[in-house]
Amino acid sequence: MSPLPRPTVATEPDQQAVVWLEALFTSALAAAASDIHLEPFEAVLRVRFRIDGHLHEKSPPAAHLKDRIISRIKVLSGMDIAEKRLPQDGRLRTVVNASNVDMRASCLPTLHGEKLVLRIQQLLSHQLSLYDLGYETSQMELVLAALAQPNGLILITGPTGSGKTMTLYSCLHHLNSPLINISTVEDPCEIVLPGINQINVNEKSGLGFSQSLRALLRQDPDVLMVGEIRDGETADVAAKAAQTGHLVLSTLHTNDAPSALTRLQQLGLADFNIASSVVLICAQRLVRKLCPHCKAQLPQEQRFKAVGCARCNNGYKGRIGIHQVLAMTPALQTLLMSGVDVLRIAEHAQHTGVLTLRQAGLYKAQVGITTHEEVWAATAT
Repeated sequence: MSPLPRPTVATEPDQQAVVWLEALFTSALAAAASDIHLEPFEAVLRVRFRIDGHLHEKSPPAAHLKDRIISRIKVLSGMDIAEKRLPQDGRLRTVVNASNVDMRASCLPTLHGEKLVLRIQQLLSHQLSLYDLGYETSQMELVLAALAQPNGLILITGPTGSGKTMTLYSCLHHLNSPLINISTVEDPCEIVLPGINQINVNEKSGLGFSQSLRALLRQDPDVLMVGEIRDGETADVAAKAAQTGHLVLSTLHTNDAPSALTRLQQLGLADFNIASSVVLICAQRLVRKLCPHCKAQLPQEQRFKAVGCARCNNGYKGRIGIHQVLAMTPALQTLLMSGVDVLRIAEHAQHTGVLTLRQAGLYKAQVGITTHEEVWAATAT
């Protein structure tokens, strides 16, 4: 368990909580953490950072500060501090080392108090580059060709935590121009992008994804981004928008690219609508990158292993995507219209040179970007 920097001595408990939080945020940013977990137990507030996809425990605050720390974060996030029985969400902005840092907060009641998770959203525009996401050269060509289309549906698929949001925002950053009207519908907005119209859905007030999309179609859009296609109504509106002169980007939760076509069928889209609207599907996972300072190649093998040094976390530093990129070709449209199952579509994709997620990952392992173990853990056969 690595310690947090010790805050300066403060006399009042409320001030101690403020100083401790400042030290917490500074430490999280220095460690390049993506999330901060504050978990209340009977006698302690457990603190953990998610770094490169893995949780690392940190030293907890003094027991008497537990409730004050939680309340302080709720106040900063715009939550109701009197409400302790229901989940709440919020956003906060703090200053760390003279830089503004935005965080998304999620609060959930548990047996011993309220559990808080803070998602750190310190992403600068220069970090939103498609060329840093891990696409192979042939895959990047397909992605850029799809983004150059005047209309169509581009889908990014994968489980929670696979980097779909980063990919979507990188695509928007690539397209962002004063000559193009770009609007997004999100739940919630993850990153604020200058020059792009961003909408937070509010299901309680009746502003859902489908309602927002319909309204945006009357706003003369060129590019639309839907945070997630969750239901048949949203899928139908997105597909129709893609067929009527708009480029639409969105996400789905599927295991691989071919499965996204089946998922759209399950949501009620006809095969003809899928074939005529979808232009590209990108499935992805995140794997940890080997530390360039200490990685070692195994003797007489095209394999590398993590070693570990003072500049990394157990031999790894940072993460990169592995991708399966499936373009909608005339042959694939014909297959889809003939009613074949997802296995047949997957076989067709492989025969036409589409890398599976594991194949894309093993290539990165062979050239020393990651390890075979990381790829096996992140992908199916």
